This record gives sequence, C-alpha cells and structure tokens, in this order.
Amino acid sequence: MASSAIDEYIASQPEAVQPLLNAVLQTLRDTLPDATEKLAWQMPTFWKGGNLIHFAAQKNHLGIYPGAEAMEHFAPRLTGYKTSKGAAQFPYKTLGVEQLALISEIAAWCGVRNAK
Repeated sequence: MASSAIDEYIASQPEAVQPLLNAVLQTLRDTLPDATEKLAWQMPTFWKGGNLIHFAAQKNHLGIYPGAEAMEHFAPRLTGYKTSKGAAQFPYKTLGVEQLALISEIAAWCGVRNAK
C-alpha cells in the first residue's frame, strides 16, 4: 500500500536516515498490511479504525508512538531505551534487525488490540 505522503516525509529527512526510515516503513507494512498509511500529527501513521502506531525521525533517534497501553505492555522489553508514557526512542546508531523485530511486535500488538 503506497503512500506518497509518507514517501515525501522520508525523502525530506537527512539522507543518512532515509534507509532506516524505509526499513521501519517496510517492517510496519509487512506487519500491518490492512492498515491505512497516512500522515497524522506530521508523522507517518498506520491507521485502522484508529491510530495504531506512528513513527518519526528525530535528530539522533527514531521515535515510535504506539500509545500508553502498548508502552506499558512492552515496558519490560524496552528497558534499554528512553521511553515516555506513549513513546520509545531507538537511537539510529543501534537501529537494526533486533529493534525492527521489536517494533514489528509492538505494531502487531497494537493491531490486535485495536481490533477488539
């Protein structure tokens, strides 16, 4: 499901970050194939009856925004990352296969949770 707005968002980010953002985008597309892709609050967003998960490029990290319930559920798995009530930060320098798998698990949980 192509989204020109999200593609434009990624293209507007620093060149060194774009491959990481594209990897996150593809991970979320694979995990949430039935979700609508759009920009919400100026962030790439996956939506299905409500916002499932957002992500955003920051200066030194990728922010994911799955909401407070997901953050509470995944708190034990996020102890090595800076978090807030509804967000987690993944430093670009350590964003790899392990982090993408975790982001996929969080997104899948959000998709199931939203379906209830």
